[in-house]
Amino acid sequence: MHARRSTPRSARRPAQALAGLLLASALALAGCSAGADDMGGSSADKAAAGPQAQEGAADSGRASGSKATTPPKISASHIIRTASLTVQVKDVPKALDAARTTTENAGGYVGDETTARDEEGSEETRVVLRVPVEQYDDVLADLEGTGKLLKRTAKAQDVTDQVVDVDSRVKSQRASVARIRELMDQATKLSDVVTLEGELSSREADLESLLAQQASLKDRTSMATITLSLSETPVKKAEKKDEDPGFVDALAGGWDAFVTMLRWIAVAFGAVLPFVGGAALLVLAWLRLVRPWLARRAEPNRNEQN
Repeated sequence: MHARRSTPRSARRPAQALAGLLLASALALAGCSAGADDMGGSSADKAAAGPQAQEGAADSGRASGSKATTPPKISASHIIRTASLTVQVKDVPKALDAARTTTENAGGYVGDETTARDEEGSEETRVVLRVPVEQYDDVLADLEGTGKLLKRTAKAQDVTDQVVDVDSRVKSQRASVARIRELMDQATKLSDVVTLEGELSSREADLESLLAQQASLKDRTSMATITLSLSETPVKKAEKKDEDPGFVDALAGGWDAFVTMLRWIAVAFGAVLPFVGGAALLVLAWLRLVRPWLARRAEPNRNEQN
């Protein structure tokens, strides 16, 4: 049998040193690969952010370099515009057709329309026009030129704060609805599902209400409202009467007073008539019944005395 040859300690040291060197190299390579992955991931995240993120970074860089020269960005305002026009024209149907054409060419539409005739047979029309706010001033000027302008009123209501508030509430409500739906997907108990369904219905109803408000604000701020009144006859002015009354005025006033007096006398007589009738019946009963009866009773007494 061969005797086991023991490895000297001097030979073990170089082997341990070599193993340590290999382990350090492996750790260094792992660190390099992890760093490369992080750099690649950050690059991928930047690429996934899209042009908006790159544009925002570029804008921030430009803003930091030229803060004094770049004006602040002003948010667009939301204004509800309404106007009312009263125009006297020679031919109402012709003017109405011209107003419709002007509205449709501007990208608007005709709303409510009402047409009537006065006692003299003249036609009067009232129509509601909806036009884009960009064409509001031009359409208003064209409508004023269709005839003689009698009256004009214009109003502008700024609802920017209301629009921003509703938009924010819509986003929050949508996120709330999404959270409830996620909880429903994770729910396992029937009681939890029923509770979440009720909560979801309530939040969806609130969301629908907010969406309706949002659509109404968008419609009123994007489309201006013009109420146009067309008439063929001028507006009649009240005639001034003479301050000093004449003979005819005095006669008319006296006749009115006489008629009024007769009316009040008739009213008073009608009110007293029931009482007069009752009194007449009592007198008649006294004369026809009570008085003869008293007279018959008094006759025997007189005979006895005689």
